[in-house]
Amino acid sequence: MNPLKEALKIKDQIIAWRRDFHMHPELGYEEERTSKIVEEHLKEWGYRTKRVGTGIIADIGKEGKTVALRADMDALPVQEENDVPYKSRVSGKMHACGHDAHTAMLLGASKIIAEHKEELPNKVRLIFQPAEEGGNGALKMIEDGALKGVDAIFGLHVWMELPSGIVGIREGPFMAGVGRFDIEIEGKGGHGASPHETIDPVPIAAQVILAFQTIISRNLNPLESGVVSVGTIKAGEAFNVIPERVYMNGTYRFFTQETKKLIEKRIEEVLKGIVIANNASYKLKIEEVAPPTINDSSMASLTKRVAQKLGLKVEEVPKSMGSEDFSFYLQKVPGAFIALGIRNEEKRIIYPHHHPKFNVDEEVLPLGTALEVGLAFGKI
Repeated sequence: MNPLKEALKIKDQIIAWRRDFHMHPELGYEEERTSKIVEEHLKEWGYRTKRVGTGIIADIGKEGKTVALRADMDALPVQEENDVPYKSRVSGKMHACGHDAHTAMLLGASKIIAEHKEELPNKVRLIFQPAEEGGNGALKMIEDGALKGVDAIFGLHVWMELPSGIVGIREGPFMAGVGRFDIEIEGKGGHGASPHETIDPVPIAAQVILAFQTIISRNLNPLESGVVSVGTIKAGEAFNVIPERVYMNGTYRFFTQETKKLIEKRIEEVLKGIVIANNASYKLKIEEVAPPTINDSSMASLTKRVAQKLGLKVEEVPKSMGSEDFSFYLQKVPGAFIALGIRNEEKRIIYPHHHPKFNVDEEVLPLGTALEVGLAFGKI
């Protein structure tokens, strides 16, 4: 059985699935239509399925170690700007990160695996996951037994930073851990013409935002990586009124626990120092959202061997400050998160993930399917 030949045979079907999912995007924990289509196919092909809300766990095979393959299914609250026949039909929702492609590729792999189940050296578990985009759907799947008995896990993500068709693999840390902070600065409001009678929280917030930029540049070892970004700020309603409060929130990124702790410590120290110096007060909520995505070295090497055996082009993918809740699976089971290049300048497929004009070079879809089938049949 040649996984690539088998995948190319059903290339049109994989593309059709992807386009159907793209036209009918569903946000995290709302993937009712998508999961229904997936589950109906899996049952038809002989999988043992279990529903986890809008997620699906499916098993096939009788003996050996268990290899898990995961695809995420949720879309984003983005208004699509592509002019394509399969444009999103749902206002304000779009598959702007490629999860439609992930679902279609794994569905294709599921079909091929089922057709060759008697040849399987491993048991195979499929994880069709909801709510990767900020909903930590991976945790819900783990809580409901997605990793029970699993020996290795693999996830595939289309990747705009790589040329179309390139398989990107990295040992060790690949994607950053992510945290969130929410801040309220309370001063004393008043008339904009009488600032001396107020404690203006707006310039205090401005000082805090600027000072946050020194956490990475002046507190973190330059050989390490980290990010602190303020994403939103809200203050006041009228042009001539100094507001009572300023609200803002943001994200921080890290690859090690040491960096995480340093960033969290300095966020509060900087905020506290500036606020107190200006006779104001503050509230701070800070929390880790997801850990770094760290690939197991042996599983990354296995992925590389499988890809090369299929004749796919393999490169080392650079680290990314983006985050992925696939990291939760990798905390518990050895595995690898894999990038599949989709950038194609001739087709104008150049826009980044989460952009209203994000698109996928559909020629790569059977390559991803073939790689997933190859991993299912790999010796772990």
